[in-house]
Amino acid sequence: MNSESLGTIFLNASLVNNFVLAYFLGICPFLGVSGKMETATKMGWAVMFVMLVSSVCAYGIHAFLVAINAPYLQLISYIVVIASTVQLVEMFIKKLSPALFRSLGIFLPLITTNCAILGVALFQTNKGYGFLESVVYALGAGVGFTLALILIAGLREQLNFAEVPNISKGTALTLFIAGILSLCFMGFAGLGT
Repeated sequence: MNSESLGTIFLNASLVNNFVLAYFLGICPFLGVSGKMETATKMGWAVMFVMLVSSVCAYGIHAFLVAINAPYLQLISYIVVIASTVQLVEMFIKKLSPALFRSLGIFLPLITTNCAILGVALFQTNKGYGFLESVVYALGAGVGFTLALILIAGLREQLNFAEVPNISKGTALTLFIAGILSLCFMGFAGLGT
């Protein structure tokens, strides 16, 4: 059992140890889906949902595997849960909003291989979090992921109206902005433990 308060766990996961801007996990959707604010927001919600479900399942799987003395099956079990959850989200979005499904494109099924989601499951297990702490940690990580997506999407939308030299347009400018955002989030390092 961990002795951190729930507020500290949430703050650490969302700002101090942001999965995208501090750990550099989940970079593929961060760079690929962050062209428009609307798409980035909805991708953030989808990733947050998958993080929450996989976190709850990872807690139960970890307890079960420790009880039967088979902790070596954790990684493969987590991957199966994440892939199943992403399939569920994909079917739901395809049925509910075909336009969003098309706008997310290949990045929606790629949530399965998003290392930030697997990182949440592995980190919460390694930190020894209880059930409620695991849920708060996953929620904080999802909020941080969504915040990073929204920030870069907003900046990229604003840069569409700016005069940018040809040499720095496109991917180069996006990576430059991501670096600056990462430096800004490093300023939160004094808040956490």
